Amino acid sequence: MKIEKEIPLSMNVNRLSHMDLPGAGQIMVVGNYAYIGHLRPPYGTTILDISDPRKPKIVSQLMIDDPYMHSHKARVVGDIMITNCERYNYLFVRKAEKLAAAKIAIKQKTGKDATTKEISQELLVEESDVAKLEEISSRGFEGGGFKVWDIKDKANPKLLAYVATHGLGVHRFDMDERYAYISTEMEGFHGNILVIYDIQNPTRPQEVSRWWMPGQNVAAGEQPTWRGFDNRLHHTMRHGNYLYAGCWHAGVQIIDVNDITKPKTVGEYNYHPPFPEPSHTFMRVPFKVAGRDVALVVDEEHQHVDTKDGERHTGLPHAALWVFDVADFGNIKPLSCFTIGELDSPWSRAAGGRFGAHQFQEHMDDTFVYCTWFGGGLRIVDIANPLRPKEVGYFIPEPVGKNTGPMSNDVDTDGRGLVYLMDRFAGFDILEFKGK
Repeated sequence: MKIEKEIPLSMNVNRLSHMDLPGAGQIMVVGNYAYIGHLRPPYGTTILDISDPRKPKIVSQLMIDDPYMHSHKARVVGDIMITNCERYNYLFVRKAEKLAAAKIAIKQKTGKDATTKEISQELLVEESDVAKLEEISSRGFEGGGFKVWDIKDKANPKLLAYVATHGLGVHRFDMDERYAYISTEMEGFHGNILVIYDIQNPTRPQEVSRWWMPGQNVAAGEQPTWRGFDNRLHHTMRHGNYLYAGCWHAGVQIIDVNDITKPKTVGEYNYHPPFPEPSHTFMRVPFKVAGRDVALVVDEEHQHVDTKDGERHTGLPHAALWVFDVADFGNIKPLSCFTIGELDSPWSRAAGGRFGAHQFQEHMDDTFVYCTWFGGGLRIVDIANPLRPKEVGYFIPEPVGKNTGPMSNDVDTDGRGLVYLMDRFAGFDILEFKGK
């Protein structure tokens, strides 16, 4: 794709170093180390020494021996690291779950056994994919859950525990010194719910409680009122005795954990519809901004492909960054919404990519928000005026290898004012923001 020269690739940001690491789902920086969860097997977790940001070094890499699983999230507290175990390529796997029903529907319609072509048309996949779906359906998946590691010796992480969950397994999660707040599928539930584990003894995590949205507990007779898996927990972020939950097309919810054995919903806000992209991360800002109690929400950009007809739909707003007033849990109010236009990146329409928001750093000590924007790279937004967020810097990496554009996926920052940017396809950058 031709790069328009009038579009600069950075503002107020310098690149200090670059590594062509495999694509990743999450990066977390603690002290002089970065912990990176990779999206595609056989790569699991990479630990980097970043004490010299101009010369990052690989300390160790945990590999995955199951090609049907990925471990693309990693969190660290002290010498304990937790990594997720989730079915790899799970959006495609969902098609396999529909295979038997599709065959029945076709036979009822035609009076004959379904052909490969008919199945591909019913499930909106290529004919060559049908055999893969058959294999997935017959194989099943028993590897969902999470692993707990001792990383005191970062060159030789030691596995302390594996906790099995259910279904596709564990997605993104939060943790602190005492608890892990796990988003996972569980038997008897429809879609991801919250399961809280006590990790005081990291060799034997113990389930403490569960939280779910009405309609998810199908084993108890509840029935979802939404399409497919539209409403589910993405993950929670803890602030004080409350968890802030991004709940996909159910918007955002606040969960009271004053009694952690009995989490309960105390606030919610849903803006779907009219906005088409799901709520990914909901995080309380740990200080007042312009005298207000605010929280941030970032949606996740998708490709606007309708699952009913398989067609790509244009004209829909891209995923954005939101600022909410959360002073009154019973009356959560949107204050502002920040987005950028497709002309702000030369790779906004790169083949196979996405252009829109995805994630921000999950901690704050000032009013700067560092957002990944897929094909739009890194966007740095100042929310000092929560009614009018202002972009104060950005960095758009060049695509790595044969990729048609960047896919900036996750970001973290450290106390040195450095920014760590991971690409979904391939690439890792350490940056310096000059706007502080």
